[in-house]
Amino acid sequence: MSRILTGSNIRKTGHYLKKNGILHAYYAVRERMEEAKRDDYVYCAPTEEALEAQRRESAAYPYLFSIVVPAYETKEEFLREMIDSVRGQSYRKWELIIVDAGGSDGVEQAVREIMDQTGDTRMKYRRLTDNQGISGNTNEGIALAAGDYIALLDHDDFITPDALYHMARKIQESTQLGRTPALLYSDEDKYDQKEKRYHSPHRKQEFNLDLMLSNNYICHFMAVEAGLMKRLKLRGEYDGAQDYDLALRVIDSLRQQDNVTGRQGGAESVRWQEAIVHIPRILYHWRCHEDSTSENTASKTYAYEAGRAAVAEFCRRQGWEVAVGHSLHLGFYEISYRPDILTVRDDVGIVGGRLLDGRRRICGGAYDAQGRCLFEGLHREYSGGMMHRAVLKQDCAAVDVRCMQLRAELRPVFTGLTGLPYQERSIRVRSKQGTQEMRIADVSALHCGEAGYRRLSLEMGRAAANMEYRVLWNPAMTIRVP
Repeated sequence: MSRILTGSNIRKTGHYLKKNGILHAYYAVRERMEEAKRDDYVYCAPTEEALEAQRRESAAYPYLFSIVVPAYETKEEFLREMIDSVRGQSYRKWELIIVDAGGSDGVEQAVREIMDQTGDTRMKYRRLTDNQGISGNTNEGIALAAGDYIALLDHDDFITPDALYHMARKIQESTQLGRTPALLYSDEDKYDQKEKRYHSPHRKQEFNLDLMLSNNYICHFMAVEAGLMKRLKLRGEYDGAQDYDLALRVIDSLRQQDNVTGRQGGAESVRWQEAIVHIPRILYHWRCHEDSTSENTASKTYAYEAGRAAVAEFCRRQGWEVAVGHSLHLGFYEISYRPDILTVRDDVGIVGGRLLDGRRRICGGAYDAQGRCLFEGLHREYSGGMMHRAVLKQDCAAVDVRCMQLRAELRPVFTGLTGLPYQERSIRVRSKQGTQEMRIADVSALHCGEAGYRRLSLEMGRAAANMEYRVLWNPAMTIRVP
């Protein structure tokens, strides 16, 4: 309980209450308290034996990583810990580029002292004559990079000793399969500076376009192929969400390269997604202290507006007519399509919503490839944890046939699987933008039991995937089932 009633959490709750009202705040606090009771996370660093094995295995890998760190009046303790985390990597082909925009000499003195003491020639330091903002400063470091991949590291965070090894190993595996990763990202956790403990592990998803359009879940630790990074760079007008904007422009660049030849029945090829690689390991520690965004989400509200603008521009580049707004949660976004998703986007074949039982808990909706219901048993007012995934639009393997909107190309498949003529019924969908009517497939004449509904849902999802359409889950679409 003491870890819940911290000054930071109280401030966050106050901001949330003011922004969203007492009902949403009540459920947010209740969900957070239930999560805290289940919190048993412990970060386990790799053993020295494991690190030595990694050194031997990766010695022949040819990939050089350039780690760019924009520094600004960095606290010496944090700076040294960040540098130590890079110097302690089991994978040894790296360069650390520190670009310093601070007005004092503290960072330079500490860095040069470390360089003199260690003689480590892999470190580069550049003192900037003026502060160009986070993007401009980082771009100065990117220009100095000589690596095959460029990774971004915040000046007060630190990485695990096996971070670059797992990046290099994944590049090696992909290259052997004939694929060259354009972007790699890992899981992450947070480090409480006061309590000296790790917490809040973020176990991320494999690349998910629509989840990415809801929130920058990729975040840390991210590395981009050097040629692509140097071409795109960071943009100062998106300072605060510059890494989000970068990731979205990487995605846009890959889409544009691939979608010319990969069309089938109007659908978009998704082969480009193979160039975005997730490493399902905690490789990054995001430090929480009083000035960090991780500790005080209201400390950089401009960043959330920059994120919204980055999503809006990505949608504009795709030719999608949308409005992008802030959701109930800071840093999470809601895209409203005009007039609806299937009209605006030719890459989406099915849109589905969530099913609630008599206890107002999720009993159906989004499914993985094995037929497991995502968020099953979660109360309708809960968001699904610190990343609020249960209330975000996202791609999935299948959605429930009982709450499903289909594009015309997939309606014959529906008829073939169900034996029913395709007909529709109306449901009301509520969002921050108001209430609207949506047409979904009418399955009222279908009585096949829960297992039968789930089987049909998965078969529809596989049919959509075979035609290279996305299956999109929209939790705002909600129906009750007996």
